[in-house]
Amino acid sequence: MIPVEEALKALFDLVAPLETEDVPLLEAHGRVLRADILANRDQPPFAASAMDGYAVADASVGQTLRVIGESSAGHGFAGTVATGEAVRIFTGAPMPEGAQRVVIQEDVTADGNRITVGDLSGTTHVRPAGADFLAGFRVAAPRKIRPADVALFAAMNAGSVRVSRRPRVALIATGDELVSPGEVPGRDQIVASNTYGLHAMLRDVGAEPRMLPIARDTHRSLDTVLGLVDDADLVITVGGASVGDHDLVVDAAGARGMERSFYKIAMRPGKPLMAGCLGVAVMIGLPGNPVSALVCGHVFVLPVVRAMLGLPAEPARRASAVLTHDLPENGMREHYMRAFRDAQGITVFERQDSALLSVLNEADALAIRPANDPPRSKGESIEYIPL
Repeated sequence: MIPVEEALKALFDLVAPLETEDVPLLEAHGRVLRADILANRDQPPFAASAMDGYAVADASVGQTLRVIGESSAGHGFAGTVATGEAVRIFTGAPMPEGAQRVVIQEDVTADGNRITVGDLSGTTHVRPAGADFLAGFRVAAPRKIRPADVALFAAMNAGSVRVSRRPRVALIATGDELVSPGEVPGRDQIVASNTYGLHAMLRDVGAEPRMLPIARDTHRSLDTVLGLVDDADLVITVGGASVGDHDLVVDAAGARGMERSFYKIAMRPGKPLMAGCLGVAVMIGLPGNPVSALVCGHVFVLPVVRAMLGLPAEPARRASAVLTHDLPENGMREHYMRAFRDAQGITVFERQDSALLSVLNEADALAIRPANDPPRSKGESIEYIPL
């Protein structure tokens, strides 16, 4: 068995960022930016009013000014404002030439085409040209594109962006005991769940998962399904990678030329994990227990996909919280324990069986216990992976 950190390093050694493609800005959300975005104009491109009111060159309290025109968004005032004059102006509209400040409409008394200034306290209510950013402003790649990024890129006048191609992931459930959801299981069968959870995780991180047929516990069936991986960048098998008489994935993949990188991890849950290369694709063999497969998805699969997308090759993000209760000492394997957080801290579920999806469904964190971790007391800090 190798430590989790060593297994992750070995996986990252198998991975290279995928090629890029240009997509329209409206399709960019959730993708990974791979080329810097440069602004080709100032924002705002002109000094603009921050409030509804009157643009003036100068003014004093009690002074009466003549209104000579109007400036609205998209329709600026073409003339010049001189002393004793004002231009009716609205939020976002260009400041007229000669105007130095905006007197907000609440601070004037209007009478036809004249206004009397009642108050000049506060700011000038002017947004200078380039107050947000200047031409040449850069947003550096790589980064996962969020809605706020899309808005910023639009303001920077980027009609399209260069992003990573989505990784193509082939998902293969294995086992005679499995049927697909919606089918009627036989007496000795269960419904496949692992690949469905992994499919959702992969879509969330920006991959293109593809569900292949369930592979039965024969070399022929496994070979047939492995022959369907086509152009996958990542092949994930679930189950069949342990040491039982019916665990045939390692042999079947080996017969197809898989170069194995490692097998078995010093972690709970998830010990029987295998990885290597199958042709040009990275291959990860996950354990068959549902919680084991999904925990390994968070710890290993998602970091690998992020690296394929061109993001930094690094472990899943960790945080820390205080324990709400005592914990006994941990064993010789690093343990990823289902837990939940609230205002008091983090609580580890009592039941940690790797077959209990209902417990994982209630969890919003994986509390991490290092190998041979001593007993922990209530109030101590513990690291966790947010789910």
